[in-house]
Amino acid sequence: MGTSVQVTPLSGVYGESPLCYLVAIDGFNLLMDCGWNDLFDPALLLPLSRVAKSVDAVLVSHPDILHLGALPYARKHFGLSAPVYATEPVYRLGLLTMYDHYLSRRQISDFDMFTLDDIDAAFQNVIRLKYSQNYHLSEKGEGIVIAPHVAGHLLGGTVWKITKDGEDVVYAVDFNHRKERHLNGTVLESFVRPAVLITDAYNALNNQVYKRQRDQEFIDEILRVLRANGTVLLPVDTAGRVLELILILEQYWAQQHLSFPIFFLSNVASSTIEYVKSFLEWMSDSIAKSFEHTRDNAFLLKYVSLIINKSDLENYANVPKVVLTSMASLEVGFSHDMFVELATETKNLVLFTERGQFGTLARMLQVDPPPKAVKVTMSKRVPLVGDELKAYDEEQEKIKKEEAVKKASIIKVEEVRAASSHLSESSKGDSMMIDPPSAVASSEVASHFHGKMDILVDGFTPPSTSVTPMFPFFENTAQWDDFGEVINPDDYVIQEEESNHMGNSKGLDAKPDEASVHLLLDSTPSKVVSHEMTVQVKCALLYMDFEGRSDGRSVKSIIAHVAPLKLVLVHGSAEATEHLKMHCAKHVCPQVYAPQIEEAIDVTSDLCAYKVQLSEKLMSNVLFRKMGEYEISWMDSVTEKTNEKMLTLLPPPSASPVHNSVLVGDLKLADFKQFLSTKGIQVEFAGGALKCGEHITVRKISDSSQKAGTGAQQIVIEGPLCDDYYKIREHLYSQFYLL
Repeated sequence: MGTSVQVTPLSGVYGESPLCYLVAIDGFNLLMDCGWNDLFDPALLLPLSRVAKSVDAVLVSHPDILHLGALPYARKHFGLSAPVYATEPVYRLGLLTMYDHYLSRRQISDFDMFTLDDIDAAFQNVIRLKYSQNYHLSEKGEGIVIAPHVAGHLLGGTVWKITKDGEDVVYAVDFNHRKERHLNGTVLESFVRPAVLITDAYNALNNQVYKRQRDQEFIDEILRVLRANGTVLLPVDTAGRVLELILILEQYWAQQHLSFPIFFLSNVASSTIEYVKSFLEWMSDSIAKSFEHTRDNAFLLKYVSLIINKSDLENYANVPKVVLTSMASLEVGFSHDMFVELATETKNLVLFTERGQFGTLARMLQVDPPPKAVKVTMSKRVPLVGDELKAYDEEQEKIKKEEAVKKASIIKVEEVRAASSHLSESSKGDSMMIDPPSAVASSEVASHFHGKMDILVDGFTPPSTSVTPMFPFFENTAQWDDFGEVINPDDYVIQEEESNHMGNSKGLDAKPDEASVHLLLDSTPSKVVSHEMTVQVKCALLYMDFEGRSDGRSVKSIIAHVAPLKLVLVHGSAEATEHLKMHCAKHVCPQVYAPQIEEAIDVTSDLCAYKVQLSEKLMSNVLFRKMGEYEISWMDSVTEKTNEKMLTLLPPPSASPVHNSVLVGDLKLADFKQFLSTKGIQVEFAGGALKCGEHITVRKISDSSQKAGTGAQQIVIEGPLCDDYYKIREHLYSQFYLL
């Protein structure tokens, strides 16, 4: 049997719920993403709660709430203690995303699902990897290799490749093949014939317009509103797709020399852009090359102002402007309040750039036709005054007294236990002479201590063999070297006192903007005041697809190119999932699965995998040739099975026949064209082939003897047997390793 693989969805199938899947590889449990939604509904996490303690590793693919939002809660309440693997941007921006959500919730409610300390604790377990870095798991995961690759959806977004015994399991959700301003396209198409591909059907039924057309329509709509003295509100995520929108606006404003103000408003706006400036190597090739040549950082923003308080917009109340603000769902955050303010005027525009999460205000407004009025809840935190403040103070004083009494009783019990332990140890040596205490003495002592009496031993006489009592002494066993006592530099570093919410965040540099935590540092007693109101929606509502995901046509093409042996479909509406399932079963591979929540499916490979051991006798007759970083050789052998999963290769009993020459390597016609040009041969592309000189043609054709989808190709030289033919063939052979 091949590597055992089971896939169990915990959330995010046949719908748009958060992404969370359990993948077991030979008994090693990998949690692929750990998402939640903007509503923070605990019911969505019930399947996760049942398996959290058995998880051995967590792989996170994107830095948004749908992919990592449940990490703090699962660690705090479910006992999820496994190490988390992610890229550096996913780690940093994911941390800021969680901070933003917590602060937004805390400002309007007594949010207690998790705290900032819980967020810090969850992210302390994150092991950061680079793209294409092969990371070998250890202990229980021995033999499993994980590697993150470019997804193209969000900064640092990942397609995970998991390898065991030569078989690949690829987890690719929310990928984008298009190259954008700040991101390269996905490398998913470079994977060929993995044993299992897990991907989503989210966009299976959607087709997109051309990027240039979409961007121009986006700018045209915004300028139309601004020139009519209106305000454009773009509800966005904290640190994901908003980066692409910022670059679009920055570039167009610079080209057209526009003066309309643009604001990016969130609790962590400044921190987000500061970190993004340092992630240029994770971005598109064009941004990296621009920085190399001109030292210009694309995120040194000239037209977009970063603000973390809504009050900063008061001076621009009647000024046409563009405001990008979190959250995209309109459920909480600055976007919720901004919508209520702007919705009642026809001159304004609320421009959605992604589909709202199911059950949110944004999703409600995106229906066709949109509602004319919506009910919203307005909440704010206000300080306590009068009788409420007095009652609060009395309650806090009562709690403090109870805690003091409890602490004193604990200390007293510990002292009694320590004294009893000391007497018990002393009794093991020479006996002590203890006179019975007199009732009078006991009464006097009790009277002196107002009736409160601890242990009193009257008439104690120490034995003659006892030593003089000493205070506890601990010898200083310092280490010394040739230069004196070895010191620890960390002992002499003056640590600045952090606020309480960052108390457990050792090693975590990312944190909310200082002004954003004013609420948490303010010890003034407060309460949340809420009221419902009906908002008349008179402003324009528009949706444009800037989600950064491949559309249905592209998804089908990419899956067909990857040609997995088995395909698992997740995260998409029931209609989209069934549509893609039927298409792939007909055109890609017969084994296509679309499991329900908590339905475990076995996608173990049908191939038999063995470990091979080369005998010393065989190796003594093998001649290796260097090929780049590798050494290759041709060998003839016979196999001998030593155990269930191990084969030993031995020399053949008789002399082997001479084998045909084998050419090893991968030739690109464009490279070969350049090589021939350096040899003085006139060469050009014609009909997908290389025309060399007047009579010779070199072309690549599919190898009909190989299975479809393996990518196997043959190189054919066509033309008469002349000097040019033999010369070009010799040059062609020089591009390969000959065995």
